[in-house]
Amino acid sequence: MASVLNSALYLNSSNFKSIRVRTHSLVSPLSLPLTRRRLTIKAAETDANEVKPQAPTPDKAPVSGGAGGSSFNQLLGIKGAAQETNKWKIRLQLTKPVTWPPLIWGVVCGAAASGNFNWTLEDVAKSIACMLMSGPFLTGYTQTINDYYDREIDAINEPYRPIPSGAISENEVITQIWVLLLGGLGLAGLLDVWAGHDFPVVFYLALGGSLLSYIYSAPPLKLKQNGWIGNFALGASYISLPWWAGQALFGTLTPDIIVLTLLYSIAGLGIAIVNDFKSIEGDRALGLQSLPVAFGAETAKWICVGAIDITQLSIAGYLLEAGKPYYALALVGLIIPQVVFQFQYFLKDPVKYDVKYQASAQPFLVLGLLVTALATSH
Repeated sequence: MASVLNSALYLNSSNFKSIRVRTHSLVSPLSLPLTRRRLTIKAAETDANEVKPQAPTPDKAPVSGGAGGSSFNQLLGIKGAAQETNKWKIRLQLTKPVTWPPLIWGVVCGAAASGNFNWTLEDVAKSIACMLMSGPFLTGYTQTINDYYDREIDAINEPYRPIPSGAISENEVITQIWVLLLGGLGLAGLLDVWAGHDFPVVFYLALGGSLLSYIYSAPPLKLKQNGWIGNFALGASYISLPWWAGQALFGTLTPDIIVLTLLYSIAGLGIAIVNDFKSIEGDRALGLQSLPVAFGAETAKWICVGAIDITQLSIAGYLLEAGKPYYALALVGLIIPQVVFQFQYFLKDPVKYDVKYQASAQPFLVLGLLVTALATSH
């Protein structure tokens, strides 16, 4: 796998189109000042009638990054990041720490579902090590490799990001990818030894998740080009895989849990769609068939909320059928505010209110995951 990944990274780098930002004043790496600029995308051959993707025009340029940005946003790896030249802070930005909590929470749910977690020093230490593997290492690897292969589309949608802006070199990014991947896999192997596993289940889960992350972002498969497959893969990575790792570390991963968490990953598909609305222009220009591009924003937003709500209601029905009515009722109680926020924010304008909607609704969804985990542990 190492040789395949390394070859693909360097091969893709050699074919990457050269991107140059022209400006009449000095442009800092992570900023996009509101001055006159032109994004030039060079290709080996272009058809005479081909329409090249254009960068945002000055009156529509996103004010994200630069001197007026937030240092806190920069450390979290989200929009509105401050100008930064410190390479270690830029490396942290590439790992997008804001995306770690769902994976960490997934480990908590898996440990709870195992029914074998105890509040001892050893079990707490095991769980923290598993969270480090799932969050900073393997999610960091996933986000970094995704940014590496997205550098062309980011040059259209977010040219101020670290890689397309030149704030960090491609060789430095490749090194980071390898360090995070090998660190995560090494930690997974140590967890198997610590848990006394005869079969290294945590290691193989980490290896499978890493491979899924690679084919999600990298050609030739690049699962993210297909809205259905790509978003389900993303949902499974954020919900199923960390749950499986946490449960396998403290107990036994059973077929019914695998099916249940994969079903929950359909809700993860819906969450992933939320992030596609802000990239419609760039996705369409580069031929990525995200669901908002394929179906239009109006239809896609209903597919999004349908996937989230119907999945959770189905899980509640399963818990009721399994003779756990109180857990089912608790889950329904957590679904109701999500629906309220969907109508209040997301369905009104999925681009304008995407962050506000996720901040308001997703805490109830992740609490629902824990309710389900606790239900399955009894």
